[in-house]
Amino acid sequence: MEEAPGEFTQDGTVDLKGNPILRSKRGGWTACSFVVVYEVFERMAYFGISSNLVLYLTNKLHQGTVASANNVTNWVGTVWLTPILGAYVADAHLGRYWTFLIASAIYLSGMCLLTVTVSIPALRAPPCHEVNLADCKHASRLQLAVFYTALYILAIGTGGTKPNISTIGADQFDDFEPKEKTQKLSFFNWWTFSIFFGTLFANTFLVYIQDNVGWSLGYGLPTCGLAISILIFLAGTPFYRHRVPTGSPFTRMSRVIVAAIRKSRIPVPNDPKELYELDAEEYAQNGKYRIDATPSLRFLNKAAVKTGSNDPWMLSSVTQVEETKQMIRMLPVLIATIVPSTMVAQVNTLFVKQGTTLNRALNSFQIPPASLTAFVTLSMLISVVIYDRIFVRIMSKWTKNPRGITLLQRMGMGFVFHILVMVTASLTEMRRLSVAKDHGLVENGGRVPLSILTLLPQFVLMGIADAFLAVAQIEFFYDQAPESMKSLGTSYSTTSLGIGNFFSSFLLSTVSDITERKYHKGWILNNLNDSHLDYYYAFFAVLNLVNLVFFVVVCRFYVYRAEVSDSMEVLKKKQEMLSLTNPNQGRNNEIS
Repeated sequence: MEEAPGEFTQDGTVDLKGNPILRSKRGGWTACSFVVVYEVFERMAYFGISSNLVLYLTNKLHQGTVASANNVTNWVGTVWLTPILGAYVADAHLGRYWTFLIASAIYLSGMCLLTVTVSIPALRAPPCHEVNLADCKHASRLQLAVFYTALYILAIGTGGTKPNISTIGADQFDDFEPKEKTQKLSFFNWWTFSIFFGTLFANTFLVYIQDNVGWSLGYGLPTCGLAISILIFLAGTPFYRHRVPTGSPFTRMSRVIVAAIRKSRIPVPNDPKELYELDAEEYAQNGKYRIDATPSLRFLNKAAVKTGSNDPWMLSSVTQVEETKQMIRMLPVLIATIVPSTMVAQVNTLFVKQGTTLNRALNSFQIPPASLTAFVTLSMLISVVIYDRIFVRIMSKWTKNPRGITLLQRMGMGFVFHILVMVTASLTEMRRLSVAKDHGLVENGGRVPLSILTLLPQFVLMGIADAFLAVAQIEFFYDQAPESMKSLGTSYSTTSLGIGNFFSSFLLSTVSDITERKYHKGWILNNLNDSHLDYYYAFFAVLNLVNLVFFVVVCRFYVYRAEVSDSMEVLKKKQEMLSLTNPNQGRNNEIS
C-alpha cells in the first residue's frame, strides 16, 4: 500500500541511501533526542578539559598569568575556528553525518592522547611550590610538544563535530510542515540547555576530581564520556533525516562575486525576470530551494545578467546570487559578536585565576576555582527555561511574533548584559585589591581573606547574558543561512567565538605590554594582588558599550532572509485564531 505523498518530507531530506523518507518514520523529537543526549556527554568531555586548563598550565607546566591565559584562548580559538573546515567538508563532499563520524574519531584520539600525557610524570615539569612561578623550572620543549599535539588533535576533531551536530538536529524538522516548524523554534533553546547541562557536570564534579584526586582520572572520565556520546549518536542512526551535499558553498559564492566583477559595466535590467534562473521544477526535483531576486546588494545581481556565456564564472542563477547575498549580509552581525565572545574567554582564564587568590573554604570543603563556572551554567539553564516558557509566551501575545522577540533583539539584550558583567567584574576586583592592600598582601601575593563566592555575581550575569546571546546567535546564523549552506551558517557562530578568543590573547598581551612599558608595572602580572585587573575589566566594559552602538547600527540595516515556506505565517494565523476563538486554549497551545 503506497503512502500518501503528503506523508513524505518536503524539504529534500533523505535516508543514508538517498531515498525519500516518511515523516512518521524518521526525524522529529525522536531523532533529536539522540542528538541532544549526545551533546550532554560531549560538552562534559570538552569542558572537562577547557574549564580547568589554565590551572593545569599554571600548576603543572609552570606558566605565568599572561602565558597560560593566552595559551588557553589560542587553543579555544582554534577549537572554534576549525568548524569552518568541517562545514566545508560536510556541505561540499561527505555530508553532515559522515563528516561528523570521522571527526568524532579524531576528537576521541586527541582526548585519549591527552589523558595519557597528563598521566605520565615525565611529561610534566617537576613539582614546584614557589609563589613566584619565575623561580620554578618550566616544562621542556618535548613536554610542551606532546601536550599541545594532543590538544590540537582534539581541536581538529571538534572542527568536524561542532558545525554539524546542531545542524543535524535542526534538520530533523521540516520547514514546510507547520507543526514541525513550531517544534524547531524551541529546538535551539533545548539544544543549548543540553550543552550547559553537560557543562555543569564538568564544571563541578570533573573540576573537583582534577583538583583533589588527580589529573589522570579528571581527564580519563571526560574521555570515557566522549566515547559514550559517540555510541549514543550512532544508536540514533535509523531515525535520522539527512541532507545531500550540494557542493562547496565557497565555490558558489566565489563564482557569484567573480561574475559580478567581470560584468561590472553591464547594467542590471529593471525586470528581475530577465535575470538568469533555473526552472522551479528543476529545484523541486533536486530537493533545493529557489529564491527570488531582491534589490539589496544590487551589484551582485550583475552575476545573473545574461550575456550569452554559460561559463559558471560568468553566469550565476538568481538563487545562487541571493544565497551569496545572505551570507554577506550576516557578516556585520558576525563582526558585532566578536567582542562578546572575547568577554566569554575571560571566564575560563582571568575569572578562574582571580578565584585562586581568594579564600576557598566553605566549612571543611575547598571550592575549586574553576567550579565557579558552574554558576554560569546554572544561571544560563534557569534563564533559558524562564525565557522559553514564560518570556516568549508573554511577548508573543504583544508582538505577534512566534519567537516573542526577533533574534537580533534577543542578541541585543545579551550585549547589554555583557556590559553589566564587566562593570560588575571591575567593581568586584576593586574590592579584592582593596582588601589585599589593607592586609599587606600586595607584595607577597598571599591569599586574600575574602570569600571566593564574592566573584559569583560576574559568573551569574555571564550565564544570563549567554541565555540571550549564545542561544540567539546559534539560531540566528542557522536560521538566516540559505538552505544549502546551513553548516557554513552555523560555523559563523563558532567563528565568532574563535576570533573572540584570539582577540582576547591579542588584547591581553598588548595591554600587558603597553602598561608595563608606560607605568613600569603592568595591569596583568603573575601576582594578581599587585596587578590592576579592575582597570582591564573597566576597559572591557567601555569596549562592550562601543560595540553595542555598532550592533544597533547593524540591526537597523539588516534584512531578514525570506522564509522558504509560508509556515511562519501559518503559525501566526494559528496563534491569532486560537486567541480569538478560545483564549484558554490559545494560552495552552502558544508557540514557544
